[in-house]
Formats: sequence, structure tokens, C-alpha cells
Amino acid sequence: MSKKETTEDKTKKKNVKEEIKEEKEQSAIVSLIELLAIIAFVIIVLVFFPNTAIWNIVVLLLILTVLIFVHEFGHFITGKMCGVHIYEFALGMGPKVLGFRRKNDPTIYTLRAFPIGGYCQLAGEELEDDESLPKDKFMCNKTKLQRLLILVAGVTMNFITAFVLLFLIAICFGSTDQSNIIGNVEKGSVAYEAGIRAGDKIVSCNGYEITTWDKLSVVTAMKNKNDYYEYVIEHKDGTSESYKLVPADYIMFDNEAIRITDEHTKEKILEEYNKSEDEVVISQKIGVSAPSEKKYGFINSIKYAAIKFKSIVVTMLMIIWGLITGKIGLNALSGPVGMYSIVDEAAKYGIENIIYLSAYLSINLGVLNILPIPAFDGGRVLFVLIEAITRKKVNAKVEAIIHSVCFVLLMILMLYITCKDILRLIF
Repeated sequence: MSKKETTEDKTKKKNVKEEIKEEKEQSAIVSLIELLAIIAFVIIVLVFFPNTAIWNIVVLLLILTVLIFVHEFGHFITGKMCGVHIYEFALGMGPKVLGFRRKNDPTIYTLRAFPIGGYCQLAGEELEDDESLPKDKFMCNKTKLQRLLILVAGVTMNFITAFVLLFLIAICFGSTDQSNIIGNVEKGSVAYEAGIRAGDKIVSCNGYEITTWDKLSVVTAMKNKNDYYEYVIEHKDGTSESYKLVPADYIMFDNEAIRITDEHTKEKILEEYNKSEDEVVISQKIGVSAPSEKKYGFINSIKYAAIKFKSIVVTMLMIIWGLITGKIGLNALSGPVGMYSIVDEAAKYGIENIIYLSAYLSINLGVLNILPIPAFDGGRVLFVLIEAITRKKVNAKVEAIIHSVCFVLLMILMLYITCKDILRLIF
């Protein structure tokens, strides 16, 4: 009787295993079909529906996927070099479609159903999480230097990616002068009437030293208690002069910018060009612009990439500081919906601007991640530095709670920004 029961048990177990195996195979097939369908959908949208709403969404998702994957790859390759056990390195999110292991490599490399981003799952990011692994395979047990290298590797990869993209723009499409030289002064503008001319240099604005046009754009966006901007201009003859310039109102539409004056009022301009108020944008400017002459060549491209990279980093730090001090409002921030609008605008000017947007977002991702805020890589770096200073290990559970709380707060902020973006888009 016992032998019969044993045989039946074995048969049942075998049937269960076969059913589980069959279910897994069916699940993998379904996931693979989903992945192929998504890839086909993306290709169809990119090829047959350019510059449409769905095209903008797909391009934005592709950009973010590449940048997130590059970031995670930085953590992965450095973790491997430091001897950390990596459970999984994935391309995409959602259900697993394909997975494999290399010879003598415990990491499983997976392809997920939804081609959005990716992730790198390291052992012991905060505390030991697998009793079967040797102690030295956990990231939390590595030296402080090794942990720092792993943490900053993602940001480093984003910065390298941005530099390469900026170099590609310059080598393929040419680059413009990134200094503080004025390339053009519009006739009849505030700047022209004040005596400012092309070739002059903007030395400072509102007390901030100006070295690039990127920095000038941030300074002029900051809240200003006066209705004018204080410029220090160095003329071509070497003399310097101070100006207090009040920006003039312009009506903007179809690449046109028409100054509003007492004689040429907004109503007259709208009537003259047969435009309604909904079709135009009112903007303020003083009438100066950056040089537009293109430069080419390998050396110029390297120089452009280096200067532009530094300029974007500096302006991002200025924006963050402006947000902290209140000189820049939360309206300056963009969530996913706001980034959609930016992609829509960039797409109008061709692939060069899409590549530039990718470089800009890559630097943005790097700068934000390295800030000493819990839940970011920079926050984890901060805890390692605290440990190095105090020579005492931070309680892993306390650190995990702090990261979780800050993550929730960041999600609330992102939700608020997204709602603002949606309202701005609708109204």
C-alpha cells in the first residue's frame, strides 16, 4: 500500500512540475509576443507618424529608456569590477521575456516585456539580503571607496553620454560660439536704442557674471524686484558701460516677433496679421541674441562639447539654488507631461534638437541623482561619507526608512508638477 502511494505521489509531483514548466513556457511566449508587438508599434509610429502626439510620446520614452539603461549599466559594470554579486541586469520593465546566464557568471541577464528603462539588482545595497551568499559579495560590506565608485558610476555614465551626444551634434551639424559675445542686435529693440551692438560682450547681468548664454537665460528668468535688468557690456573697442534695460513686450507667432509700442499696439498687430489672442504669445525681450555662425572640425567639436557640458551643469545648479531661495518658482520645473511639450517643440527643428534634448536630459538626470538627497545616489553617497567621518556604520534600517520617506515626498512633488503641467497644457 505504501509503495502504491509513493508511486502515485511521484506521478503527481511529476505532473505538477510539467504543468509549471508548461505554464512558464506559455508565459514566456506571451511575453515575447507582447515585446515584439511593442517593438513593431514603436517602429510604425516612428516611421509613419512623425511629429504627431503619439510620436512625441514614443520618442520621449525611448530617450528616457536609453538614459536610464546607461545609468544602470554604470552601476552594473562597476559593481562587477568591485566583486559585488548582481542578481539581475535587465533591459526593460515588466514580465520577463528572455533570460540567460553566462558561463561562470551568477548574474541573470533578462529582457523584459516593456522596453522602458532597465535596472540593476545588486546584493546588499542597504543590508545583507541573502544568507546563501558569502559576506564579501554584498555591496554593504565593500570598502567605502568601492561603494562610492559603484554609487557615482551611474551619474558618470550619464555625463559621458551627454558629452558624446554634444560632440556628435557639433561634428555632424556644426557648433556655435558658446561665450558671452552678442551675435545680433535687433534694430529698433531696447538694446539697439541703448547703443549695444553685435560683437559686444555681456560681462554681467543683475550682478551675476555672465560667461555663456545658458547662464544669461537662467539669470533673466530669476525673480527680479525691479522692472529693469542691469547689464554691464564690454564694447568691441574694450570700453565697458552699464545699462538699465527695461524689456519690451513682443507678440510672437509663426517665427515672427513684433514689438508692441504706443503706436503699434497689440490690437493693431493682431488685426494687421489676422490673428486672435489665442494664436499668439506675449513675450518680453531686449533684442540681443547669440552668434549663429557655425563652426566645424574635430577640435571645435571637442571644445563645444566641453563648454556646453559645463554651461548646462552650472545653469542646472543655479536653477536648483534659485528654487531653494525662491528666486525661481516651481513653474520652472517639468514633469513627464512638461517634457512631452519640450519634445514636441524640439521635434519641429529636426534631429539635431532631439539629440541636444537627450544630452540635456542626461545631464539633468546626472545632476539630480548626485544631489545629497536621500533616495538619490547622492543621498547614499552622503551616508557613506557620514560613515567615513564618524567611523561608525549608519544603521541600515534607519537609512532605508529615510530613503523611503524621501522617495514618497519626491513622488508627491512629481505628482504636483505633473498636475501643473496638465493644467498648463489644457488652459
